Amino acid sequence: MRALAVDLGGTHAAVALVDDSTITRILNVELAENRWLGPVLPRLAAAIWKVFGDRKPEEQGISNFVLGFPGIVDTRANRVAAINAKYEGAMDFDFAAWAEREFGLRLRLENDARLALRGECYAGAAQGKTDVVMFTLGTGIGGVAMMDGRLLHGKHGQAGVLGGHVPIIFNGRECTCGAIGCAEAEAAGWSLPRVCQEWPAFGSSAMASMEINFKNLFAAAVAGDAVALAIRERCLHIWSATAVAAVHAFDPELILFSGGVMENGEFILPYVQDYVARHAWTPWGKVRVAKAKLGSQAALLGAVPLLQDQISMESDQGMRNVR
Repeated sequence: MRALAVDLGGTHAAVALVDDSTITRILNVELAENRWLGPVLPRLAAAIWKVFGDRKPEEQGISNFVLGFPGIVDTRANRVAAINAKYEGAMDFDFAAWAEREFGLRLRLENDARLALRGECYAGAAQGKTDVVMFTLGTGIGGVAMMDGRLLHGKHGQAGVLGGHVPIIFNGRECTCGAIGCAEAEAAGWSLPRVCQEWPAFGSSAMASMEINFKNLFAAAVAGDAVALAIRERCLHIWSATAVAAVHAFDPELILFSGGVMENGEFILPYVQDYVARHAWTPWGKVRVAKAKLGSQAALLGAVPLLQDQISMESDQGMRNVR
């Protein structure tokens, strides 16, 4: 099966043609930090046509378009149900009509984290697994869950995708989602500067003269900076406690971690694995913690298996209707 796949991020998009488990053509597009969807659409359309080249999609055997969106998606209605300070106007926009009008393609809209996990199960670190949780550590903390081989959606489209908004500290910092003490508000890229600046004796840390990000935090910790070591330990603890919460909520056999922070996976994975082994209630055995393999291509590679699932469900529904 061939498909057009787009992974829409907050400041960039990846546009690709996918043939089964192979990306045959890809274009990465830098986007301005747009709060509104409108200015992004023409740039996205231009990138898609560039990827198609001088041949129309139907001439390349492409009839489907999968779009991964960074928000809560109602897949049954094929619409964006909620956003969090990204792409205002998306909830009222008909993506399917746009895809048909602009490209003559049938569109399937999905949450970007769900697509990424589908990709890892199809061609990455979770092949052969049916019960998996994946966290993405970066500017925010993404989370997604699969049970019995099916991505969780729930009645309102938000089941399993709010892992970064598990309340870790009941009286913690205010989060962008409106809650307090979320994992994101305590140990994500956007919240790290605030955590550091509020840390006792931060002014004496080498980090005080650096850009505050996870790359510099881990580097300072490796160099022995006491404040960086303490903040790193706190972040590791928060990510681990979030993983335990996911184990108790979704009963996975495997937890994957992805995202830019995983450049420091040699510190993160053993810590989380040990914490989960000691604190998760799993009488059946131990959950394995591992690094995702596909990186930024995971969501793109999730397009084909997602469409295959849809075709299978539609076929089953058709057979039931015939009966």
